[in-house]
Amino acid sequence: MRQLGRVSIALLMIGLFVGISAAKSFFKPGDPAPNFTLETLDGQTISLSQYKGKVVVLGLFHICEPCMEQGTELQKVHDAFQGKNVQVLGVNSAGNAKDKVKGFLNEFPVKVTYPYMVDPKKETDKLFGGGRFIPNVYVIDQAGLIRWQRVGTMEIGAAGVIKAEVEKLLAADGKAGGSL
Repeated sequence: MRQLGRVSIALLMIGLFVGISAAKSFFKPGDPAPNFTLETLDGQTISLSQYKGKVVVLGLFHICEPCMEQGTELQKVHDAFQGKNVQVLGVNSAGNAKDKVKGFLNEFPVKVTYPYMVDPKKETDKLFGGGRFIPNVYVIDQAGLIRWQRVGTMEIGAAGVIKAEVEKLLAADGKAGGSL
């Protein structure tokens, strides 16, 4: 019985490692970000493609503690780049109802002021390979290409790390005369 327990734990660890490795390599830097169109909590319709020309920081979340932590970090990013060519977006990719998502956001230690969308069909989970690996954060350049990603709960993407990635893209855009 003890041997069976050890084998089960070993298999679980191998599966977890393979799954996390696969999630972290889902996109390669330079891959195009898949487009989607969703509704925000306040009823606006937003497509990722409408932000082409801006640096986009996209967070995919469920209702969980790590997602609250990551969403709070994204609020810091949003605050830091107000008035610049940057858009932070949040998506509840778990298919939760608007009222549940609003209740969850009310529990955050900060007020979330970036657009937060709901995805009742879980399309973004499918497009971005999420679901099992949440929260996901992507930094997308002005041309719509993924340049940085943090997938899963093993590490939360701290605001400082995300801001540094965004600043690189803003600096590169300035050097390229506005086009990448």
